[in-house]
Amino acid sequence: MLFFNINCMYKFTDKLQNAWDKQNSLLVVGLDPDQQRMPESILQSKTPIFDFCKGIVDATAEYACAFKPQIAYFASQGAEMALTQLCHYISSTYPDLPILLDSKRGDIGTTADHYAKEAFERYRADAITVNPYLGFDSIEPYLAWEKKGVIILCRTSNQGGSDFQFFESADGTPLYLEVAKTVAEKWNLTGQCALVVGATFPEELAKVRACVGDDMPLLVPGIGAQGGDIEATVMAGANSKGQGLLINSSRAILYASSDTDWQEAAVAEARNTRDSINAARELFLASKEKAESA
Repeated sequence: MLFFNINCMYKFTDKLQNAWDKQNSLLVVGLDPDQQRMPESILQSKTPIFDFCKGIVDATAEYACAFKPQIAYFASQGAEMALTQLCHYISSTYPDLPILLDSKRGDIGTTADHYAKEAFERYRADAITVNPYLGFDSIEPYLAWEKKGVIILCRTSNQGGSDFQFFESADGTPLYLEVAKTVAEKWNLTGQCALVVGATFPEELAKVRACVGDDMPLLVPGIGAQGGDIEATVMAGANSKGQGLLINSSRAILYASSDTDWQEAAVAEARNTRDSINAARELFLASKEKAESA
């Protein structure tokens, strides 16, 4: 796969659309390095976290539309420098592939300003995940970076997500749809926003897509090790072009093997996941065409 250089001033959504088109993939490879699960061979390195993640990136770049490093895995192991090196490596070696920094930040004022600076200057991320619980003034500092993406939690795939996300407003609308509506109608004036919607709830995913329309990207965790159904995810969440989704898989790819063939196993898992997603896209587009011609 040949990668051509994209101007670093391109907006996140433009870079993402280019990646969807050129890579023919909706797969996001999550980078959640855990030294307790890494192959023994990589642990002999002086920089095991960077070397492992770099090996995964190089092995799977052909099949991915983006990479999503999870900041907690690096910070808990004192590996922030490895994350910096990794993000710089991705942005220079695979400049067409967006970096989605998964940090789920949620704060206000100068604290949020510094979180944004950390993500977009230190790590050179193209987008960041954030928590909307504190409202617009916790999101606004990220939107000030006009070329960057802001991916907002909406309907999460964890079991406890239902503790609050189904609280209903006066007209009976659940909270997660109020978040989707607010982001689409009030916060996304510059077209920088995306939403996180878990693959384990395809019915809610379909409702979010209907609420926000065709253009807003949806980051969908929960396939692979978490058991989300790929076909149901695509049928529920794809836009009219059969795109619009960032379907994340982390552990199933990263730890496909704990032996010396870990890169080959990661390649196979990423390729199979990409192919399964594309097969579901073909079904989606065929069913859409059939419905339109009926």
